[in-house]
Amino acid sequence: MSSSTAVLADLPLFPLHTVLFPGGLLPLKIFEARYLDMASECLREHTPFGVCLLKSGAEVAQHYEPAVPEPVGCLAVIDQCDAETIGMLHIQTHGTQRFQLLSHRVEADGLLVGMAELIPEDIPLEGSGQLAKFGACAEVLERIIATIRERDPASLPFAEPFRFDDPSWVSNRLAEVLPIALRARQKLMELNDAGARIDVVHHYMQQHQLL
Repeated sequence: MSSSTAVLADLPLFPLHTVLFPGGLLPLKIFEARYLDMASECLREHTPFGVCLLKSGAEVAQHYEPAVPEPVGCLAVIDQCDAETIGMLHIQTHGTQRFQLLSHRVEADGLLVGMAELIPEDIPLEGSGQLAKFGACAEVLERIIATIRERDPASLPFAEPFRFDDPSWVSNRLAEVLPIALRARQKLMELNDAGARIDVVHHYMQQHQLL
């Protein structure tokens, strides 16, 4: 681990049956005490929490089967919070930066807390072949967004501004919206090379005749 890499010593973790990407949107309905407390502290301190795909275990606490998170996750920042229902929070979050768990522990209330090393931004796109695939992927994403806007603008799963000139943003949004298996989606999120992620989503769309 390099001395310049940021490490978060006590990152609260929210293991879920979902994969959060940088720039992605994640609405959550929170009702367990440990997560209500976590969300309250994050709002009060203006700090993120970590979202990890569940490797094993359940989203709702089970004493006989503790949740085990995947080691790579994404920081989530709370944008909106609705506490109209007693004992329940509806929050809107967005993903910021990926992290690698170095270790994690279970607190007395069942909350997972990790020591996490932040993962650098994607390696930039290189080569004419990758640029051509990126252009094709960006066009498909534009069509997807236009279709959703026409059908139901309120259900758009992406936050503006749309960055169709950014290979990481385009490949992340396609990885979110294409019907890819969760484990495969996790592997896509873990890739640290924008070109590699573009290659995978481009190949998937070719296979499924979306290009």
